[in-house]
Amino acid sequence: MSNKSDQHIDIEAMRHSCSHVLAQAVIQMFPEAKLAIGPAIDNGFYYDFDLPRTLIPEDLPLIEKKMNQIVKQNQKFVKKMEPVDEAIKFLKKADQLYKVEMAEDLKNAGETDITFYENVMQDGKPTFVDMCKGPHVESTLKVGSFKLTSIAGAYFKGSEKNKMLQRIYGICFPTREELDAHVKMLEEAKKRDHRRIGKDMDLFSFHEEGPGFPFFHPKGMRLKDQMMKYWFSVHKKYGYDFVQTPIILNESLWHKSGHWDHYKENMYFTKIDEADFAVKPMNCPGHIVIYKNTTHSYRDLPFRWAELGLVHRHEKAGVLHGLFRVRSFTQDDAHIFCREDQMKAELKNVIALFREVYNHYGFEYKIELSTRPENSIGSDEIWEMAEKVMKEVLEEEKIEYTLNEGDGAFYGPKFDFHLADCIGRTWQCGTIQLDFSMPQRFEMKYDSEDGTEKQPVMIHRACYGSLERFLGIVVENFAGAFPVWLSPVQARILPVSEKFSDYASKLAEKFAKAEIRFELDASNESLGKKIRNAEMMKVPYMIVVGEKEVESGKISVRDYATKNQEEFEIDAFVKKVVKESEIK
Repeated sequence: MSNKSDQHIDIEAMRHSCSHVLAQAVIQMFPEAKLAIGPAIDNGFYYDFDLPRTLIPEDLPLIEKKMNQIVKQNQKFVKKMEPVDEAIKFLKKADQLYKVEMAEDLKNAGETDITFYENVMQDGKPTFVDMCKGPHVESTLKVGSFKLTSIAGAYFKGSEKNKMLQRIYGICFPTREELDAHVKMLEEAKKRDHRRIGKDMDLFSFHEEGPGFPFFHPKGMRLKDQMMKYWFSVHKKYGYDFVQTPIILNESLWHKSGHWDHYKENMYFTKIDEADFAVKPMNCPGHIVIYKNTTHSYRDLPFRWAELGLVHRHEKAGVLHGLFRVRSFTQDDAHIFCREDQMKAELKNVIALFREVYNHYGFEYKIELSTRPENSIGSDEIWEMAEKVMKEVLEEEKIEYTLNEGDGAFYGPKFDFHLADCIGRTWQCGTIQLDFSMPQRFEMKYDSEDGTEKQPVMIHRACYGSLERFLGIVVENFAGAFPVWLSPVQARILPVSEKFSDYASKLAEKFAKAEIRFELDASNESLGKKIRNAEMMKVPYMIVVGEKEVESGKISVRDYATKNQEEFEIDAFVKKVVKESEIK
């Protein structure tokens, strides 16, 4: 086990210091620039600016050159504290209106002093000052190796009501070797961008008619369907039943669950028969309604109820990103209602299911345990018990984990599963949450062995997390070259010319009967062009049909993965593809 905050504090200080070097460089190039915020983020940093003109990509090397000059000057980062009123006066005089607003927010929150960091030359001459709580490295020589990567728009404080600022992103690592490796990974990630592959392979698209709502094309639905078939298969294996709950539910339900107080900013609302309803952002209250529909005995538990539930969340336009951040998605949700003496076994069962799913897709993963956040519901006693149980499960299973303090769900601690793809990126996908609070709020009961009523424990869990987001990750992991079981098109039949179309059609009939997902390229293109087109679509098997094949009654199969070509008896090839298509 390790503590996330302790592990990353030094590199975060380095990256945050790099953002100050960026701000100083921008001020030197644009003296009238107004500064907003500049935090450290995963792998780097950013800074938001209000500038006299729109930046272009060609500006980044110029700003980076200024940053390198500042670094070489070995400027010290000097911490200073100012009374809040004096700080506001100073910022007003400097005409830094965004910093003034942030300082006034701190004053209204009860802060009496504000922290500044000043950059100072070796001779003591100050060069730059910024309102900032830190921490920072000792001097600019210790900001690591960095590179500016992109420019984006960002609303001040993340609110669409505020002005759009210009955000400069950068990456930063302790060594040049680490930076170069990350740059190489970014270049590879660009080639694998699921939005581009989705367009090129005709899988899905996005349109102004539904911003944040993906449109899945026939091939995309085949891919999605295979993921769902596997999902159902593995859940049956682990003892789950399946339910379906309404997309729209009465607003009172969301007040009772606690989502109204903690999540209403991300919800959509409507009226039905003059009553207030909400479009569900998650499935758990609906599953609770099913549980409370009948009485239950201790002998009935556990219930494992799974749902591919369509949920809607109001995400701001600026954060929408392909399938990774959408406003409507399928949550592969499940809830387990069990007795306290069953919860450890059920948590272990979920971990085993997740392990099988991620291995099936070829992902390695790490687990993070997130503990009680500030805006939680439930008693101290409940939280202590829940966190203790989750730690014991990991220790009993001998699973290494990272502790992420204060980042649990508002109703319970959670395990987050971080997947690593084939180029080293990590993705937070699966989550398991242990909840004593919601059953208490909904007065859920079961008849115990001693004749009294007891409260069940509720385990929330999602393996894919979001079917759409997981699909996007899978697209990028395989770069569109899917394994046979998952591929939207498993084989493409390529007749050399029109005179072989009858043989190709008979082959197509055999494939259809065996439920092989295929395409027949009946175009007038040359064979070479047909092969190139199939290569571009990354079809696992290309079936060439010509004179030789007609005479022999066999087929020539070109394997996309190995680039090898092999002759097959038709029935033997059909059996091969059917075998590789099995959902295991």
